[in-house]
Amino acid sequence: MSGFNPNATEWKPSAAAAEWTPGGGFSAPAPAPTPAPAPPKTESSVSDIDESDPLWQVVLNKICNGDRDRALKLINDPDSLTKYPEVEALFAGDDVVMKGDGEEDWERQGDDLAGKVEEQMVIEEKAAAAPAPAPVKQEPAVEDDDDDEEPVDTADVVEGDPREHLNLVFIGHVDAGKSTLSGNMLYLTDNVDKRTIEKYEAEAKERNRESWFLAFIMDTNEEERAKGKTVEVGRARFETEAKRYTIMDAPGHKNYVPNMIMGASQADVGILVISARKGEFESGFDKGGQTREHALLAKTLGVSYLVVVINKMDEPTVQWKKERFDECLSKLKPFLKGCGFTIKREVKFLPISGLNGANVKDEVDPKVCPWWKTCYENGDNNTTQPTLMSLLDSLELKGREASAPVRIPVLDRYTDRGTIAMGKVESGTIRPGMKVILMPTRNVYKVDGVWLDEIPLASARPGENVLVKLNGAGMEDVQKGFVICTKPACRAVDKMICQIMVMDLPEHAKILTAGFQAIFHAHCAEEEATVTKIFETTDRKGKVTKGAHFANVGMKVICMIELARTVPCEEFDNYAFLGRFTLRTEGKTCAIGKITKLPPKKD
Repeated sequence: MSGFNPNATEWKPSAAAAEWTPGGGFSAPAPAPTPAPAPPKTESSVSDIDESDPLWQVVLNKICNGDRDRALKLINDPDSLTKYPEVEALFAGDDVVMKGDGEEDWERQGDDLAGKVEEQMVIEEKAAAAPAPAPVKQEPAVEDDDDDEEPVDTADVVEGDPREHLNLVFIGHVDAGKSTLSGNMLYLTDNVDKRTIEKYEAEAKERNRESWFLAFIMDTNEEERAKGKTVEVGRARFETEAKRYTIMDAPGHKNYVPNMIMGASQADVGILVISARKGEFESGFDKGGQTREHALLAKTLGVSYLVVVINKMDEPTVQWKKERFDECLSKLKPFLKGCGFTIKREVKFLPISGLNGANVKDEVDPKVCPWWKTCYENGDNNTTQPTLMSLLDSLELKGREASAPVRIPVLDRYTDRGTIAMGKVESGTIRPGMKVILMPTRNVYKVDGVWLDEIPLASARPGENVLVKLNGAGMEDVQKGFVICTKPACRAVDKMICQIMVMDLPEHAKILTAGFQAIFHAHCAEEEATVTKIFETTDRKGKVTKGAHFANVGMKVICMIELARTVPCEEFDNYAFLGRFTLRTEGKTCAIGKITKLPPKKD
């Protein structure tokens, strides 16, 4: 105590006071009655248990011998179930290798299913529900935004090349011949001179790797050349009379799959390189090989066509035999169908030799391969073109909307008298002088310039890989995975309802449950993600389970995913290229999916 109260009065005993007894004289407010203990969860309090669920039947009858209370505790802790052999046997029986049993496109097939579930679901907001917002005034389209544009100096600016531009990504298992094929295409189109090739031949001979000289065109750093493995996504350009192309040579090793995703996210056409050599095709296609994962990622990342080239047909164990070509196709077609490719419309097959150039630019000699001419004339392999380059020239891409709002996912950025963002124009037309919005920060910048290969452009259409200089932006303001937009800007959210297909799971997690964590890959963005709730699962037989506790490999799942930070994205039905994603963890692609519903917009 710091002192006495000077205003206190003298204490006097009260004659009316009752005698003090311990606990008897203090009139504290009566404590609230203790609530009755909650009854244990029983059949009546757990309404979401499906009695016909195979997992529930195994846990209740085989593990718990009819003890429902114990069974309920186990079913609510799915991770603990994996130690029981009865459950392991159930999961093993449900494991699915995607065989493409009649599926044409899983992305579209689940729309009805997703629609029914979304009618009953509302994304829970963290804050209390706000009053209904006032009607939003319709934003003007890009073409009506001329009032915001400022004049720029166009003395050195040129109009874009009228030929269509395609981005090609070379994917496939390590040592399938991706770098050699892409290097040979540059050589055959006169983009590499003879003297440079001779230099690479000498260097490859010094390393006792004579057949690697064409790969050195794309593999430029010392590590790649020493090991013969591509690490970064190599980029180069070539042209034909009909079109312009950008080559992206993706790494095939499983350690560099994130780099491959960055390259494939910009691609319009995937070229899946398969080695026909005995043993190499099998090692690449078997579980653990990168052929499967790369094909799956190509579909998820939105390539319009997949050209499957069976490489090394001139190898001594193959010798251009049709039987080996057909054997590779018979194994590839069911898997690609299961990935969601429509084989007749989206996949083309071609035998080639990337090293000597047969069927790359010029058709293979009929004396060497007498059966190929009959095949392509009959359109047996979904193509009537004899060579890879003529096939690429014949492809027609749809869905490129030059009049739509601008969307450019940022692949990278650097500084050169200002911040310059790199990316592919996915939709819309971007011009110098435009005002753009950078999502998710919502900062507004003026476009000071647009370049293609350091050539200033008056405008850039969908499909072009451009450099965009943003006036006033710092390096910290522009990050990989951001999206350059015009009004109305894309969404930026950290919570979404998705439809996913479970493709693989890590060793420690035999099933996918609420709480499953992975890395979320969408366009150029990467973010940590957690599956917070499973609404519905559909197994390969079409059986739908509402309120499911887990999902297994091969199942389609409607679930809620939360991200560690906001990511620019859109619903798949509105902008497919911003609505696709992949979940990866521990070096495996666990699931592919599409965004079906986003939270309502806030004021």
